Amino acid sequence: MFKRLSILLCSVFRASACSAGDAGDTAKAPRYTDGDAYVTLSTPHRYSDQGKVEVVEVFSYACVHCAHFAPYMDKLEASLPEGVVVHYIPANFSRAWEPFARAYYAARELGVAKATHDALFKDKFINNFPLNSLSDLADFYARHGVDRAAFLKAAKSDKTTRQMATDTRLIRQWHVDATPTIVVDGKYLSHHVKSYDELVDLTRWLVERELKGKVD
Repeated sequence: MFKRLSILLCSVFRASACSAGDAGDTAKAPRYTDGDAYVTLSTPHRYSDQGKVEVVEVFSYACVHCAHFAPYMDKLEASLPEGVVVHYIPANFSRAWEPFARAYYAARELGVAKATHDALFKDKFINNFPLNSLSDLADFYARHGVDRAAFLKAAKSDKTTRQMATDTRLIRQWHVDATPTIVVDGKYLSHHVKSYDELVDLTRWLVERELKGKVD
């Protein structure tokens, strides 16, 4: 992460782990520079039509840097003002990452994504549970009170496959190639960010701009 928030930290994982291949007057004193800390996409693509300012985290349960960022993301989501909606999209950069993407969609379908999100990161990267296959992930959700068969059915469903394909196309349209990446309102992409704190601050700054209707 960190040259596009992921590049510096994730460069060693580029083939497999985390990569695919102020409240002052921002008009007078912009805190962040387009093309550096963030990139303005030439063709905006929103994730939903809810009408609120969107914050989307593109992540993967296979990415240790996403695990490190998770508590920051929790605080960011809790601090965002009314009129902002947060979405999570699991990246599917490789076959090894597909089970984790399917697991998120299944958990969301079953209504347990929020309750189990941080716990999955903890079990994989702190407790070192062998969470790699869909079967392993079914065991994880079963430990958290989810019917194992229901989880597997949701994870393997046509609905999940279609949603994964749709979201993968959107990630490509956004030019996301590393995780975690933040996309604001389908048009601002986190880029050269040096820390998790800076990613949070950048996101808040971009959200404020959108809420105020500011443009470059």
